[in-house]
Amino acid sequence: MTRFIQTKTNFTAGEIARDLLGRGDLRAYDNGALKLRNLFIYPTGGVKRRAGTYYIATLPGYARLISYEFNTQQTFLIALSHLQMDIYEDGTLISTLAAPWTAAQLDQINWTQSADTLLVTHPDVLPKKVTRNSLGGWVIADWVYNRDVTGNKIYQPHYKFAAADVTLASSATSGSVTITASVSIFAVGIVGSRLRIRGVDCTITAYTNPVTVTATVHGTLPSTTATTDWSEQAFSSYRGYPVAVAFHQDRLVIGGSRDLPNRLWLSRSGDLFNFDLGTGLDDEAIEFAILSDQVNAIRNVFSGRHLQVFTSGAEWMVTGDPLTPASLQLKRQTRIGSMVDRNIPPMDVDGATLFAARNGQEIREFLYTDIEQAYQATDLALLSRHIIATPVDQDFDKSRRLLFVVRADGLFATLTMFRAEQVAAWTLHETDGLVKQVCVVGDRVYLEVYRNGAYMIEEIDDALSLDAALTGISGSPTAVWSGLTHLNGKTVKVIGDGLPQADRVVSGGSITIATAASSVQIGLPFTHTIEPLPVNMTGVTNPAHRLRLVRVTLRLEDTQALAIDVGRGLKTVSLPGTTVPDHFSGDLSLSAYGWNHDFDAPVWRIESDVPLDFTLLSLTTELKVN
Repeated sequence: MTRFIQTKTNFTAGEIARDLLGRGDLRAYDNGALKLRNLFIYPTGGVKRRAGTYYIATLPGYARLISYEFNTQQTFLIALSHLQMDIYEDGTLISTLAAPWTAAQLDQINWTQSADTLLVTHPDVLPKKVTRNSLGGWVIADWVYNRDVTGNKIYQPHYKFAAADVTLASSATSGSVTITASVSIFAVGIVGSRLRIRGVDCTITAYTNPVTVTATVHGTLPSTTATTDWSEQAFSSYRGYPVAVAFHQDRLVIGGSRDLPNRLWLSRSGDLFNFDLGTGLDDEAIEFAILSDQVNAIRNVFSGRHLQVFTSGAEWMVTGDPLTPASLQLKRQTRIGSMVDRNIPPMDVDGATLFAARNGQEIREFLYTDIEQAYQATDLALLSRHIIATPVDQDFDKSRRLLFVVRADGLFATLTMFRAEQVAAWTLHETDGLVKQVCVVGDRVYLEVYRNGAYMIEEIDDALSLDAALTGISGSPTAVWSGLTHLNGKTVKVIGDGLPQADRVVSGGSITIATAASSVQIGLPFTHTIEPLPVNMTGVTNPAHRLRLVRVTLRLEDTQALAIDVGRGLKTVSLPGTTVPDHFSGDLSLSAYGWNHDFDAPVWRIESDVPLDFTLLSLTTELKVN
C-alpha cells in the first residue's frame, strides 16, 4: 500500500475542460479544477465566493450598456433601449432622452469616446454624437462634417459606387440642374444625397428615372459636358452608414459601412470631422480599402500600439509613425475573424487586445511580439473551451483584474489575467436569471440581467453575498421589509444583523423575516462549487488499483461557512474558534474514509449556497492507493 501527498497551491489554470483529463503531464492539470462555479480567482491563485449584485433599476426593455467618463470624478452608465437612452450616475437615473435605435438594432451598435463626446454608429442609422455640457444637460445630435469657407462643400467621405467609366452630364453649371448618367445608376432612395462633380457639390432633389435626377448645384460647375470625375457621398440612408469608429493619432477613424464593408476612412489630423483628401499632404485625410483573397467586412477598429482592424475574416495592422497618406502601410496579421451577428467591443488588457473570434468558441489575445515584429492571436480558452459558448458581450474590470464575458445562454464567465505570472484562469457563473450585458464604468461593474420577466441593471458589490439584492438599515429591530417589488414571487434568502435567516417568498414587494433585525441583506441565492480534477496518478501507480482519500487540509482566509464532501456526502463544517458571523483564517484538517474505485472521479467537493464569505487559498490531500 502506497501513501502520497499532493498539494494544490493555486487555481491559476481555472476550470479545465474534461477532454484534458488524460493530460496529467500539463502544468495546468496541477493548477486547475474540474469545476469552478460562482468563484473569483485571485491573480495570486486563491479562489473566493464571488460578490453578489446590488439591484439598481428596472429597464424599459432589452438594452445595450455603454460607459461614459466625463472626467476622473464623474462617470456615467448609458443604457440604450428601444428608441430610448437612459443615463445613470452612481446608480441613480438622472436623464432620459429619445434615441433613434430600435431594439433590433442594438446588437450592431458601435461606439467610441474622446473627452466629453461619445460617437455612436450603426450601419442603418445616421451616426450620432452624445455630449454632456457643463450644466449637466445631455444631447443626442447628428454628426456634422466640416465645410469649406463658402459653406458649399461638405468635407464628408465620398465614393464612386459606379464603374470607373460611367459619366455624368449636367444641363447647366449652376442652380437647379438635370444630371444625366451614361448608364442606369440612380434609385428613388438617392434623393437628398450629395454628388461631387468636378470638385463641386450637388444635392439631389428629385428622382426622374435610373439615369436622370434633378439636383441643386452648390457653387458653379466648370462645364456641362459629361465627365468621369464624380463621386457620391459615402454615407447616406441609401448607401448605409458607418459600422465601426475609433480615435487614433488625433484622427477619427471610420471602419466600413453597410455598402462599403471593407473600406477605411481617416480624418485630417486634428480636424476630426474633415475627410477632405486634398492633395495627399501629411495632415490630410486618408481613405483606402482592405483587399485580399477573402471577405474582410470590418467589424471593429481599435487604437492600440498600432491601428488595429478586426474584420470578419482576419486581423490587420495599420502602421505609420505618424500615419500619413505616404507612410501608411496595411498588413494582415492573423486569419481568425470577428463575430458578425453582433458587435463585441475589443478590450485592452495590459497592452494586448482581447476579441471574440468569429467561431463563437474563442476569446483571442491579439498581442504584438518584438521577436516576430508582428501580432499573434493566442486562444485564451484553449484549456477551457467549454467555458466560451457564443459570447455576446465582454468588458474588463481593472480593479479585480477580471475579464467578464457574457454568454448567449445567460451565464457569464470571468477570466483572471496576469500575464507576467502566466495566469489565465476561467470560471463560470450562474444566477437566477439570464445575464445579457456587462459594462465596466470606472471601478464599477454593471450587469444587465433578465429576471422575473424584466430587464434589470445590477452592480457587482463585494459587500453582498446575494444577487439582485437590496440592503436596509433600521433604528430598531424590524421584521417587515419592503421595496422588493423586482423580486415579487421569488424565494429569497435573508441575512439579518450578519446572520442567515430562513428563506422567504416576496409578496407585494415585501417580506416578514423570521427574526427582527436592524440591518438586512435580501436577495437571490447562488451556489459556489469547487470540484478538483481527478488525482494525477502519472508515475504513481497502476490506475486499475483502488484509491482512498485519507485527509484533506484546507488553508482558508476570512471564511464564515464551509460545506465539503470528502467521501460521505456534503457536510457542513464547524469552523474552529469562530461563531458566525466571525471569520476564520488558517488551516483546517479533515479526515476521510472509504475507498474510491473510480480514478476519474474527484476525491472531494466543496459546495454551498450559504450567503457568507468563503476563500480557499490552497489545499493538501493525503491519499492511499492499494
